[in-house]
Formats: sequence, C-alpha cells, structure tokens
Amino acid sequence: MDSKYKIMKKLLAILFVLISTYCSFAQTTTWKDDPDHSKLTFVVTHRGFSSIFGLFQKFDATVTSSKPDFSDAMFELSTDVASINTEVKMRDEHLRSPDFFNVAKYPTMTFKSTSIVNTTGMKNRFKITGDLTMHGVTKSVTMDLWFRGTVDDAIPQKTKAGFQLTGVINRIKGTSKCAIRYFTYCYNNNY
Repeated sequence: MDSKYKIMKKLLAILFVLISTYCSFAQTTTWKDDPDHSKLTFVVTHRGFSSIFGLFQKFDATVTSSKPDFSDAMFELSTDVASINTEVKMRDEHLRSPDFFNVAKYPTMTFKSTSIVNTTGMKNRFKITGDLTMHGVTKSVTMDLWFRGTVDDAIPQKTKAGFQLTGVINRIKGTSKCAIRYFTYCYNNNY
C-alpha cells in the first residue's frame, strides 16, 4: 500500500507540473499600443482621380492573445474621430461636420475583432474579421493582418510586438472606397 501511495504521489506531482506548464502557455497576454510608434492612416480616392491622405492622431488599441504567434489574437481599436488630419484645415473641419463624420454626434469609431484565420499559409499573415462601428453604424469587415514579430526593448525594458493591419472600406456602397492602414508596436502590459 505504501508503494501505491508513493506512485500516486509521483503521478500527481507530474500531473501538477504538466497542468502548470499548460496554464503558463495558455496565459492571456494583453498588449497596449505605443503612441510614439503607431499610426492610423487612410487614403481616399477623391472624385475618381486624386488621392487624399490622412490620419487619426488620437486612438487606443489593445491586443490580447494566449499564443506567442498571435493566431488567437483579439484586437480592439477606438478612434477619436475629431483627431482626423489631412493637412488641410478647411477639409478637416468639413470632415468633422454632419456632412461626413458628424463628430458632435458620433465622436468615436471602433473596431473589435471577432475572428482571426491564417488563410494564406504564410507565417504571421492572417485575415482578421471584426465589427467596425462608424457614424453609428456597425458592419462586419475583413482586413489583412501581418504580425511582424516581437522584440525586447531595452530602454523601457518591455517586450514589443509589431502589427500591420490593412483593408479597404466602402464608405458608400459601390461608390467611395477608403483604404485604411494601421501600424503599431504594442507594449506587453504583463511586465
């Protein structure tokens, strides 16, 4: 009976180590955007023959993942629409008006991912689908995500992860398209 007890005790110890190891790998990590190394930009075709480039200067992004390759990542992005900047003050004021974004009524644009899938077979390349809410309307959009890797940054002593999210949004079905590009380096908040 004593040897059975010792064997059972060893099996329980091994099982505990295996479960602990699994749990440490399955731990969800939260990442927050690094404003000095992140941009939310766009380009809009104007009247069919010119391109208007711009960016949103104020936004927050959070990424959560339990896998080191981010294949289960969930992205959340919140944008202060009034921070739009196309480098033409009159145009920016018009874009903030009720004719376009109506920032007084709809001050925030959000994106929250609902799925992430590697459809290309290429490492670190994904299709990410999520709910985009803009001007009070929520629609499902699918964009391309490139996880560019992680690096240990010596100055803030934090690990950073790099992402590039790109996609095209039809502002008015069939007539106007907006290409959005989001670059970011995110700090790991678990350090």
